[in-house]
Amino acid sequence: MARKTFVELIDDLDGSKAEESVSFALDGVAYEIDLSKENADKLREELGEWTSRARRVAGRRIRGTGGSPASSSDSAKIRAWARENGHEVSDRGRIPEELRQAYYAAN
Repeated sequence: MARKTFVELIDDLDGSKAEESVSFALDGVAYEIDLSKENADKLREELGEWTSRARRVAGRRIRGTGGSPASSSDSAKIRAWARENGHEVSDRGRIPEELRQAYYAAN
């Protein structure tokens, strides 16, 4: 049996049908937003005032401004807390960001 899956983009600004995803970056953080043609044109027009005066940077990776990685003692504490609170977490490897945030919010 054949199956077709359709993805419909919704404009993140006004909820109308989106026609494209627009990517941009600010302060080292990359963003993507789904917009209708009208809203995408409006965004490009408004950013145009700034981009027309800016230098284009090619060949650089866009990096977030994330904090430093947690120490191994933090990781052990987070894993213990996660298990005590019913979360599944591996003995080794990266701890999911959601678990880190939940741990720091609770402690």
